[in-house]
Amino acid sequence: MRFTLTDDQSFFRETTNKFLDDLVPVSELRARRDDPVGFDAVYWRRGAELGWTSLLVAEEHGGGSISGSGLHDLALVADAFGRHAAPGPLTTTNVVAGALSRAGGMHDDALAALLAGEATASWCIAEPRPNDRFGAVTLEVRVDGGDLVLSGVKRPVESAPQASWLLVTGRTGPGLTQVLVPTDAAGITVTPLQTVDLTRRFHKVVFDEVRVPVSHVVGEVGGAAAEVAWQHHVAIVLGCAESVGAMQVGFDMTVEYAFDRYAFGRPLAGYQALRHRFADQKMWLEASHAITDRAVDAVAGGEAEAATYVSAAKAYVGHYGSELFHDGVQIHGGIGVTFEHDLHLYLRRHTVERTLHGTPAEHRRLLSGLTGGTPEEEAA
Repeated sequence: MRFTLTDDQSFFRETTNKFLDDLVPVSELRARRDDPVGFDAVYWRRGAELGWTSLLVAEEHGGGSISGSGLHDLALVADAFGRHAAPGPLTTTNVVAGALSRAGGMHDDALAALLAGEATASWCIAEPRPNDRFGAVTLEVRVDGGDLVLSGVKRPVESAPQASWLLVTGRTGPGLTQVLVPTDAAGITVTPLQTVDLTRRFHKVVFDEVRVPVSHVVGEVGGAAAEVAWQHHVAIVLGCAESVGAMQVGFDMTVEYAFDRYAFGRPLAGYQALRHRFADQKMWLEASHAITDRAVDAVAGGEAEAATYVSAAKAYVGHYGSELFHDGVQIHGGIGVTFEHDLHLYLRRHTVERTLHGTPAEHRRLLSGLTGGTPEEEAA
């Protein structure tokens, strides 16, 4: 992130990076390769104590920001997560906490547990094919007396088995409804999915006539379209911040290697052809920083054109991040495709982020108007 930081934000970023350096070094990431959870509960609780889960929550509900703009502060944490390929459901837990806060402090017990790091939550929004078009929602939420009944499938859902609650976005007639569902509710089936990320875990969640009281609704039945759009925007800009953090490390690692590696009597960085490639990478990297910062500004400020900046960031970072990592792997030569080298850890993080909440191609279609609307209209 390149926006100007206050002294408090600089200290917060330094503290977060040091915390991640100490608790999740590369050796820890590799050790958790086959861990079904991917992160440690004590690690997550200590991160919450630093403020990771409270930045999108209003002060009257127990939250608070560092700078007065919680999204900017949280983007710094996301950037640090990308630079460390760090584990933990950062984005999805914050989306749920922010949604509960914006709904007027509904579900106080759940929100308090999220803020304390005693629990995590996950947002169930994406759906499997053929309902995987960006913004498509087909899971049914119907009102049955004093209950809400949920039927449908969501995937991918991050860290679903570890979550205490799932914020499920479904359709009630023509409108969208969001429901906070405890993960131990009858009728929920969770199946693990394969992922290239070493520390993040994703799952398929089936809701088979899951019944919860109407009091579990977040917001209004059938009236959640605007909140879903905001949640999409937040999730996308945080994902872009993580990707840019990973890109920065990948670029720095490749430049360092090019100066250290000698071929035919001089370092790789001395060859003009590679200098041109580094110039392209640097341009992609700085532009990714810039468009992500601008998207964060737009969402945090509630700008009318926030959706445009969000889609522009997602399309650009998703596309050119892949180009940057592809070049990095090629310049590293044979070691660039080995598991023992660290470059792939950041490539993996970017690759997963590229696919979440709409692909670059889907966001380009949104920008060009080929889908006939904005992300808000897509969600509705």
